[in-house]
Amino acid sequence: MQPSGLDLNLLIALDVLMEEGSVTGAALRLHVSVPAMSRTLGRIRRMLGDPVLVRAGQEMVPTPRALALRTRVHALVEEALEILHHDSSPDLATLSRSFTLIAHDEIVHAVGARLMARVRDQAPLVSLRLLAEAPSDTLGLRHGEVALEIGVIGHTQPESRVEPLMSDRLVGVVRPGHPLSEGRVTPRRFASARHLVVSRRGRLKGPVDDQLAELGLVRTVVASAPTFAAALFVVRDADVVVMVPEKLCREAVRALGLTSFPIPAEMPPIEISQAWHPRLDADGAHAWLRGCVRDVMAQYRQD
Repeated sequence: MQPSGLDLNLLIALDVLMEEGSVTGAALRLHVSVPAMSRTLGRIRRMLGDPVLVRAGQEMVPTPRALALRTRVHALVEEALEILHHDSSPDLATLSRSFTLIAHDEIVHAVGARLMARVRDQAPLVSLRLLAEAPSDTLGLRHGEVALEIGVIGHTQPESRVEPLMSDRLVGVVRPGHPLSEGRVTPRRFASARHLVVSRRGRLKGPVDDQLAELGLVRTVVASAPTFAAALFVVRDADVVVMVPEKLCREAVRALGLTSFPIPAEMPPIEISQAWHPRLDADGAHAWLRGCVRDVMAQYRQD
């Protein structure tokens, strides 16, 4: 194909079609008729020599070729839009975009409702995809699959932008009636309890074990849980202790009627930040989203 035959609109349409998995959904996103969207899909199919989307029952699913192209197409569209649009102050009332955010569950529990309310009030056509952290590190920011990552940022690529949002600390949590729910919790009492560890990778040890080892103590870890929310529900019904972020989990701890106490060890603070790829620095809509996250986290921090 000669350069004169290139059509950026086809890339945009392909990106939206693969996100929506629906001709009707893509038509609504792009403000065109369903027949027009169907014709565009036909052009894309002829250009790629591939069906792109095929029907599977009541849904349409991407072909292997479409899945292989998805990340590259999305990154190309984002970069093209950044080049062609220099307005740093988007019209939020008409802004129609979908942002993918990765965040640990306690952050979603703490500020998810506030963030969605703020987005709804300011940009009602914007949608958020809130995804859990993956068991292993990903390149989602670099590849354009993820707009923001919110949490303890320790594995981003060197080029990523990182903005601190708040500090937190770990506390121990037990059910009412647990031996550690009363009296002073010493390192020996803490180590002698049965422990539940929160780890998305299934790890059974952490920094607190090093602190206890210096005192000649070893704790008994009986299980791990993938998220803080799951762990707190287990703690409610079991004689185990779990460590969770004090501020971010305070409402969940209170709602479940659990008891918290300071950990008898020198634990480093938890630094919560948001990270993004520098290609989005000048994107006005992304800057607005970062501001929304910054503001709701600041509000939560002050409550």
